Amino acid sequence: MTYTVIGASRSRTIRVLWLLEELGVLFEHIPAAPHSKDITEVSPSGKIPALIVDGTVLTDSVAIMSFLADRHGGCTFPAGSIERAQLDGHLNFLNESMDFVLWSATKHHYAQPPSTLDPQVLKQAEEAFSNAQAEFEERLGEGPFLMGERFTIADILAAHCGGWAIGRKFPITSPRFRAYVSEMRARPAFQRVAPK
Repeated sequence: MTYTVIGASRSRTIRVLWLLEELGVLFEHIPAAPHSKDITEVSPSGKIPALIVDGTVLTDSVAIMSFLADRHGGCTFPAGSIERAQLDGHLNFLNESMDFVLWSATKHHYAQPPSTLDPQVLKQAEEAFSNAQAEFEERLGEGPFLMGERFTIADILAAHCGGWAIGRKFPITSPRFRAYVSEMRARPAFQRVAPK
């Protein structure tokens, strides 16, 4: 079984690369940009990341992470368990309250002509992200991970969103969230795939 990950590491692709490193699974990486030939040949939407496994193309970073975690029995919990339902709840929260907010603000900023940028959109996104940080603290509880003592794909998603927010200069209103992101990104598996 071989995996090929397609997508630039300065994108949601880093989530998949990081997980593969955490799982200790070998893979090939093609650092393609969105809508480049390398990605459109396998996924007509041109969106990254994509994972090729057993001749099949999988898309969407969270779906790919869930698949890999299940397949290799790491960074997750068994389907049908209470812990898995809690983990899925964290993933849904992060997708809705952090990833979506960051993507909306990024897309508005880069996809719109400067003359049509609406400062209110960015302000609302920053407020929503601040609220999400407060809820994140509640979800983290005593930590150190979202699922207590066990590192999971939810931590990869949360840390990626945190790094994305810092890179976009979104206000980090929670010192605890900032510290958590730094701790997660210090993990050796992340450091092995982090963009240089």
